[in-house]
Amino acid sequence: MPPRSPLPARHGLDAARLRTPDRVGTTPAPWPTMGAWLRHRLPEHVDVAGMLTEGRFVDETGRALHDDDAFVPARYVWFHRDLRDEPPVPGVVHVVHRDDRLVVVDKPPFLSTIPRGRHVTQSVVVRMRAALGLPELSPLHRLDRVTSGLLLLATEQRWRGPYQSAFERRRVDKTYLALAPLRPDLELPLVVRDHIRKERGTTQAQVVPGAPVNAETRIELDHEVDGPDGTRLGVYRLTPRTGRTHQLRLHLSGLGIPIVGDPLYPVERDVPVDDFRTPLQLLAAEIAFTDPVDGTSRRFRSVRTLPLVTDALPHALGADERSTSGRLD
Repeated sequence: MPPRSPLPARHGLDAARLRTPDRVGTTPAPWPTMGAWLRHRLPEHVDVAGMLTEGRFVDETGRALHDDDAFVPARYVWFHRDLRDEPPVPGVVHVVHRDDRLVVVDKPPFLSTIPRGRHVTQSVVVRMRAALGLPELSPLHRLDRVTSGLLLLATEQRWRGPYQSAFERRRVDKTYLALAPLRPDLELPLVVRDHIRKERGTTQAQVVPGAPVNAETRIELDHEVDGPDGTRLGVYRLTPRTGRTHQLRLHLSGLGIPIVGDPLYPVERDVPVDDFRTPLQLLAAEIAFTDPVDGTSRRFRSVRTLPLVTDALPHALGADERSTSGRLD
């Protein structure tokens, strides 16, 4: 196991970690210095020389590395990456519940669950680590960036195991609400069972005919509402028994009732990453489970309702990231 980072978190993000290769026998290392290895290891756009001059690469003891330090095999190096400017995602991350082990938040659309790719500071994890002062806060499951609603997070790494195990064993009941067209000929409730596969590097998932079932969703019509153009729409209650990527979006699209505002199904639309005008009308509305640590019954409900709208301007963090409701048992 690697040693603990000597650098504190910054902007709610842990320092990046690298490790130099092991030296085999007496074969000389191909890099005479640590600076040479860092230039080899990191992409060309990273200003290794500048970061070394500023003392931003450190070893296990927290000592800043120098460009001409001799290469050392099997050595850990930590540093903080430069972050690009990200368009602020509008909306408040409501804190629905907080205790010593769990934080339950209700996230707005367009906010990523975890920091990755083009969405780092604009993610639930980074926002809430800073807002709540919990540097180890980490999600126990995920929601698509464009999906809204309830997300469970562990306050510390030591609590991740039992709660993640509950998700993996399907001992957590999740209910979603989706706004989608009505199909008078569709007999509801029904259960969709199929095989969903998403290839790495692709944006859309696919149903694989004839393959073993790995995705199951119960679909019910909760009630009807008037759409913005005067047409009638349905609010559907979705109960997934599995958690495949884009499962709910793909299942409704496959029934001919794609979720309103979906940029991927049935046809992918080219939507800029900072276009927050049309949220996906999919809400993680309720989550219930028996707490694996103390055996108590847990049930949480979203404070949001359909149709979802986005604010014109992002709310400030801090005071606005306040609790809006308590534990519902």
